[in-house]
Amino acid sequence: MMYWNNGSGWVGWLMMMMVFMVAFWGLIAWVVVTLVRGQSGTRHQQRSAEDILAERFARGEIDQDEYAKRLDALRSAR
Repeated sequence: MMYWNNGSGWVGWLMMMMVFMVAFWGLIAWVVVTLVRGQSGTRHQQRSAEDILAERFARGEIDQDEYAKRLDALRSAR
């Protein structure tokens, strides 16, 4: 109760409201960023084996013969 008696009660109340407003909008921003990152991560995980193989071929990790053999193996396994 002493806080209200020193004449600066409304300043303290205003400061507390500003802190809570910043915290609220910070929480909202954190939720939005988390949801956006979560959705982009699921798209990355849904790549097929053929897509990954094509990416490896495009990066030069495997040659054309290796790509063709592995692609045939993937398609025959279905």
